[in-house]
Order: sequence, then C-alpha cells, then structure tokens
Amino acid sequence: MNRTHRYIMLAAVLGLALIGAAITSAAEQSNSALAFEQLASLVGQWKGMLGNTEIKLTYTLTANGSALMEESQPAGEAAMITMFTVDGDHLIATHYCSMGNQPQMITKPITEPSAKNLIFSLSRVTGLKTPEDFHNTGLTITMEDAQHLKQVWTYEYKGKKGTNTFHFTRTS
Repeated sequence: MNRTHRYIMLAAVLGLALIGAAITSAAEQSNSALAFEQLASLVGQWKGMLGNTEIKLTYTLTANGSALMEESQPAGEAAMITMFTVDGDHLIATHYCSMGNQPQMITKPITEPSAKNLIFSLSRVTGLKTPEDFHNTGLTITMEDAQHLKQVWTYEYKGKKGTNTFHFTRTS
C-alpha cells in the first residue's frame, strides 16, 4: 500500500470515528438538554392577549445556544425578559420582571423530555423590597402544537395568590 492510500484510509477511519462520536454524543444527551431543545423550538415571534392588552413574545437563542431568551412586550408597557437554561437534570427560568424583581424558578428533574408541559416552581427571588411585593411564583409552559403556546403564571401579592393564563399564536 503506498503512502497516498494510507492517508486516504487514515482520513476515512478518522471521519468515521468523528461521525460515531457525534452520534454517541447526541444519543447521550440528558433529558434536561432534550427538553431544552424542545423549548428552543419556540424561537420566533408570538402574539397573545390578556384581557384587552396585546402581548408580543419573541424567543431568541443566545449564548452560543445555551440560553433561550423570551422577551415579553405588553402593548404600552415595559418589556420583561425570561431566560431559560439547563442546570444538571432540570431547567431554570429566571424572570426579569418590570416590577424590579427576579424570580428564579426551576423544574423538577426532567424524566420525560418530550412532555408538552414544563412546570417551573419558585426557587428564590431577588430584588424584592418587601415579601408583600408582587412577584411571580411559578410558570407552566404548554406547547400545544408548533403554532400554539399556553403560559400559566402564578404570583403572590400582599399574601394573596393568583394566576394569569396566556394563549399565544406563532406569527413567524
């Protein structure tokens, strides 16, 4: 076998090894990484209503694909940001609220990465002036299909708990 054939064989073996490693790596993704990939399918523009107020959502992947940013823009109000990331076996949602606080909510360990619902519960909140201040305490995201999304936000204000439900339709 001449030198050229050896290089070709070596290149073929290395190429197959790299393909095998990539396939193995994809097969070994954690459930939380797979759930994050499903959440990342929301990238784009969405529109919904709460009462008479139109709300626009924009989902963008950032930080080299390791964070999903949701910008929520109620008509005539300040925008809010929620960042979704993977942390070990669960997902984290940190909401940067127009009220000036930042609730951090986490899922339980992800066991079913293709579930339509992701349920985030309050882990901690920063930026509260008093415990009585309005702050979100949970978020359930339901990916109904590729064009429809439901969010249920729970909150607490002056010791009372409440819920806001939003239905969104993809616009792009």
